[in-house]
Amino acid sequence: MEFDTIKIDSKFIERKKLVKEFVNSQEYIPLRRGEMRVVLQVPKQEQEYFNAVIDSLMLSGDIYETKKGKIVTTSSINLYPAVFISNPKGFGFARLEDSNDNDVYIPPENTFNAMHKDKVLVRITHPAYGTKRALGEIVKILSQSTEVIVGTFDEGKGFGFVVCDDRKINDIFIPKGSTKGAVTGSKVVVNVTKHPSPNKCAEGEIVEVLGHKDDPGVDILSIIRQFNLSVDYPEDVYEQTENMPEDITNAEIEGREDLRNIITVTIDGDDSKDFDDAVSLEILDNGNYNLGVHIADVSHYVTENSPLDKEAYKRGTSVYMADRVIPMLPHRLSNGICSLNPNVDRLTLSCIMEIDHSGNVINHRVVEAVINSKCRMTYTKVNKVIEHHDNEQIKEYMDFVPMLEDMNKLRLILNHKRKQRGSVNFDFPETKITLDNNGKVINIGPYERNFATNLIEEFMLVCNETIAEDYYWQETPFVFRNHEQPDGEKIEGLKKLISAFGYKIKGKDEIHPKEIQSLVEKVGGTPQEHIISRMILRSMKQAKYQAENLGHFGLAAKFYCHFTSPIRRYPDLQIHRIIKEVINGGILPNRINHYDKILSEVAYHCSTTERTAADAERESDRLKMAQYMSEHIGEEYYGIISGVTSYGIYVELDNTVEGMVSLNAIEDDFYDYEEENLCVVGKRTGKIYRLGDNVKIKVIRADIQARTVDFMFAYEEGEE
Repeated sequence: MEFDTIKIDSKFIERKKLVKEFVNSQEYIPLRRGEMRVVLQVPKQEQEYFNAVIDSLMLSGDIYETKKGKIVTTSSINLYPAVFISNPKGFGFARLEDSNDNDVYIPPENTFNAMHKDKVLVRITHPAYGTKRALGEIVKILSQSTEVIVGTFDEGKGFGFVVCDDRKINDIFIPKGSTKGAVTGSKVVVNVTKHPSPNKCAEGEIVEVLGHKDDPGVDILSIIRQFNLSVDYPEDVYEQTENMPEDITNAEIEGREDLRNIITVTIDGDDSKDFDDAVSLEILDNGNYNLGVHIADVSHYVTENSPLDKEAYKRGTSVYMADRVIPMLPHRLSNGICSLNPNVDRLTLSCIMEIDHSGNVINHRVVEAVINSKCRMTYTKVNKVIEHHDNEQIKEYMDFVPMLEDMNKLRLILNHKRKQRGSVNFDFPETKITLDNNGKVINIGPYERNFATNLIEEFMLVCNETIAEDYYWQETPFVFRNHEQPDGEKIEGLKKLISAFGYKIKGKDEIHPKEIQSLVEKVGGTPQEHIISRMILRSMKQAKYQAENLGHFGLAAKFYCHFTSPIRRYPDLQIHRIIKEVINGGILPNRINHYDKILSEVAYHCSTTERTAADAERESDRLKMAQYMSEHIGEEYYGIISGVTSYGIYVELDNTVEGMVSLNAIEDDFYDYEEENLCVVGKRTGKIYRLGDNVKIKVIRADIQARTVDFMFAYEEGEE
């Protein structure tokens, strides 16, 4: 029985967990497979099944089988599962699992011919020291990358090469008969048939021709394929969706709390089409705020293990590309029956919180409800009311102005409370890319944040914290959103970096979020604000979903989860199911057992799909930025130095576009890179370019295929 023929069900996951716990136990002495079967009393008829479990644990990098056949944990012999991040120059980095913080440098001679994104086992030969990365060698390729390779075909005589969009992957040779009719300039999908060797490049076959690189829409389609994102839904999903109602029925309302008479509104972006959250606010007789956060009851329609549910789980999240949204759920649900559209009845899971004037949630309840949103509001218009007191806008929202003003008061209270406990507010300028109907970029600039966006943010945060704390103390199976304490080593590195700007933070092995918050506030409004904020962010761990609660460092919250967006995030949908079971009589023992088996895997999968979506969105933005700047060659802009390396200086413009000035392109001197001071220094002139400096640049090149922009410094008159 081969591993890939085994059904990966809850039984298989449970057996893996048992074997993994056994091998990791303190009492364990390395055993061969046969010896382990005896100790674990595996029946003879399950011998092949047991071998498949062992093979699966080896594939995931949890265990290692020595040359003598002994089963050991990988960490016990200084081996660690990782993902290989290659560089076209031959070297690469091993990204240790569950972290973006521990990249290990792999020299060219120690890559084991691994390709980009291959899963590998790495041995650390020299540990990290100070700002120096750890050094390692790859000893085994656990599995080849499952990511699709997309590139541009270059035709030769009877053969060809594919220049990969991801420049971390070198050109792939395509032999005769494997081109699938592609011609020079075709965007293609490639399947690697042979890994590279020291003297030969990788070999592959073209499995799909997407179109010519200049055809409209092929650019974004290439990124969609590169990240293996699903655009269309399986047929059984469409069949299930066809039977979805357009309106809710009286039978569905029965037994729910009727909140249709409460003034409830949605507040979203101008171009939003799916509304999964609505809010309401009343002032109680005791003066406290009664905040209602009403979330679309998606789980009512997306039932467990249905075709819709399986596809939503596979996707994990909606993906927001520059020119389109790839939704987790079909539009018939996300824009229809699940969307809290104005003036129609909709089913919700509502969290209603009594909040005092110090921002404390002193009472709350979660109910299945029915609401009727009274107005679809936008951030822009609400901000005109609460910040600018715009008379025309006040007239349009006349019936809602008192509630909006009370909401703004509560916003300030909640925001103050978060700041008091040390919650970190990063104010990064998100990129807003405006396209015409043909996908051409009209404008690029920072996305406007205002009081209204912060209002909804504060309401969602307090709701998510309230739900997480409630279900933590109920000790039910759950999915939490964790953000762990930064590593002491990373904090020490951050201290050195910010000292170059004259800033300090306290703490060594452990640091309180208030220290980070204080630093963010100190740099606020300075030219270095975004640079230092990014340094801080890079020193932190990634937030992720887990089945146990570890708290959220960035929010300075002991408990946190994602409850408020089940239309576009699967973890929210998952915990909605759990919550509804609890409020409808409690989770039965068999269901607790079910959730205990699946939630760790659900959380890990959702963390993975979230990272994939973020990478795809980033590449889509980089592509459109390169296209936009290709029409501004020769133009000059002001920007700030956002990165300094041994090969170039990165500059971020006011419109959020980032490009690089190659050190070789600076003509007035030869420059040496000083890593400890985050700068380059001219050998002859002593001129210094530092991280955070304001500079003037000229756009000299935009490589649309590589999604990069190149600058050169433009000097003011008399400066050179």
